[in-house]
Amino acid sequence: MTELTYEQPLNEKTRSFLRLEYLSQQLETNVEQDHQHRCFYPLFSLCELTERCDYRGEVLKDLDKQIITLSNWHTLPHIDKQQVEFYLNRLVTAKEALQACDRPGAALKQDRFLAALRQRFNMPGACCNFDLPQLHYWLAKPWDVRQKEYLAWVENFTALLNPIKLLLELTRQTTQFNDTTAKVGFFQGNSNQALSMIRVKIDSQQGCYPTISGHKNRFAIHFVQFEQQKHSDKTIEFQLATCA
Repeated sequence: MTELTYEQPLNEKTRSFLRLEYLSQQLETNVEQDHQHRCFYPLFSLCELTERCDYRGEVLKDLDKQIITLSNWHTLPHIDKQQVEFYLNRLVTAKEALQACDRPGAALKQDRFLAALRQRFNMPGACCNFDLPQLHYWLAKPWDVRQKEYLAWVENFTALLNPIKLLLELTRQTTQFNDTTAKVGFFQGNSNQALSMIRVKIDSQQGCYPTISGHKNRFAIHFVQFEQQKHSDKTIEFQLATCA
């Protein structure tokens, strides 16, 4: 049995944060293992996103909101004060690091090697040695040397990505998964509280996946049979979490 978790953002900010978190995970994978030239795709995607939008202000606002919320929780009875203190320290540390850094990725624009690669990487099959001889020279370096250089490039985004991952971690913890049933492959829900994300956990042996749509107060889940690629007419058992 393999349980798969699907997440659907219900606002643009959460959508952006999930994309950045996904790219952060890709960076970590490429730091741990030698994936050759594929390591540049998440790096350049981050460069593109951070050039288009300055996320820092939005992230700092959310960090401040979470710090205020947890500080208020700290005074409540029957609260795990040690856990609250743990997250408060992480939030404050993340805020200080983000405030102190330059615009994420800005320094990489001055790197001639990365600039040359980035121009070519969007072209199909453009990683051939006659297109990018400098790339093939770099790939011939020992893995430990390339790993250190890659870590230095990744470090340009750490101050932004760490708080985003922390904010999403706290968002996911706002609610637990509950057993839910979708009759004839459909489920609809609503909430008086503004939601930021829907999470669906389902056993892959059921042979279907969810397509989720909605906004902050209402959402719908359609389950699609993978092999037929059509809406399921079966009763689907799954777990649902609605995150504020």
